Amino acid sequence: MAFDVQEIRKDFPILHREVNGHPLVYLDNAATSQKPQQVIDALVHYYSHYNANIHRGVHTLSQEATDAYEIARKKIQEHFNIEHKEEVIFTSGTTQGINLVAHGFSEFLNQGDEVIVSALEHHSNIVPWQMLCERTGAILKVIPMDVDGTLVLSEFEQLLSSNTKLVFVNHISNALGIINPIAEIIEKAHAVGASVLIDGAQSCSHIKPDLRALNCDFYVTSAHKMCGPTGVGILYGKREWLSKLPPYQGGGEMIKEVTFEKTTYADLPHKFEAGTPNIAGGIGFGAALDYLNGIGFDAIAQYETELLNYATEELLKIEGVTIYGTGSEKTSVISFNIEGIHPYDIGTIVDKLGIAVRTGHHCAQPIMDFYNIPGTVRASFAFYNTLEEVDRLVAAVKKAKMMLS
Repeated sequence: MAFDVQEIRKDFPILHREVNGHPLVYLDNAATSQKPQQVIDALVHYYSHYNANIHRGVHTLSQEATDAYEIARKKIQEHFNIEHKEEVIFTSGTTQGINLVAHGFSEFLNQGDEVIVSALEHHSNIVPWQMLCERTGAILKVIPMDVDGTLVLSEFEQLLSSNTKLVFVNHISNALGIINPIAEIIEKAHAVGASVLIDGAQSCSHIKPDLRALNCDFYVTSAHKMCGPTGVGILYGKREWLSKLPPYQGGGEMIKEVTFEKTTYADLPHKFEAGTPNIAGGIGFGAALDYLNGIGFDAIAQYETELLNYATEELLKIEGVTIYGTGSEKTSVISFNIEGIHPYDIGTIVDKLGIAVRTGHHCAQPIMDFYNIPGTVRASFAFYNTLEEVDRLVAAVKKAKMMLS
């Protein structure tokens, strides 16, 4: 099917509303993507026709809900090319997946062991590892970044040693849009016996990762960045690791047998899925994958690259604009500032013109400290944005500059 952005936009109800008297231009996709009607319908259909708890009932509604939820897990397995279905753990999102792994590794780290993260990480891929190091006496080390926003891999190689137990890197920087060379990072980490977790929150709406080919030990992502519902995501973990990690939470569903003397735990994946899950969210996640695969990730990538290149070219024509994250491998995110103007002020003015962008440090404060700036204006594009919307952004930034200079 030929890529037709105008036809695609018809699937997204929110894109047809106005904000402050102007047609909405939604350019905050790196924070959360909008939802097509097909995903909204999947949520409504669940609540309207077979709302029930799963895995616990013999009645018809429970069985229908269980089947739909497990079909969604199977879709996720196939989409990410995961070897075993039980390696797909439903979570509330990327942050919970990271914390689950960090909690579990408390049992495997000792004083003097080393954990490596990158300078490009979101706070959710920094703070849990700092907490882990505080609990265990392990040492946190950081892969430095270069001025173009890329990681200095030669320094990463120097950090690696027999003491390295864990390496955590995002697939794509949420603040800069830089795509990290994760295949190379995984290979180098494995060469010294370290395990690797990849934060895929920003990548999975742009790239279809093949987790079997990547051979990472863990991969986490969230549905809400992929046209799916909020409050649901997945942790992929190799079966041998998930079998070793202790449960993250105790409660219903994650048990095999409970007595007051001893509890035994359920098999994977239920060992890590305590309590009633976000059933509708899981089903909606599956519907979102169906939708994205119907468009095709090659077509999405090609179109978003066109948006990125055009927006970069046009914004750089504005005097005083600096773009952060200029490495050659990046996705459709532009973080920029105008000399002498605070990013919050720009964001406020363009919002008055109906344009949604993100301002601030984007939960990546170390990156802002590296550039010695308070934050940036971040415009993040999705496959349903248009070149005309880029033109409106550029015109709005020009107006903001004129008003604030």
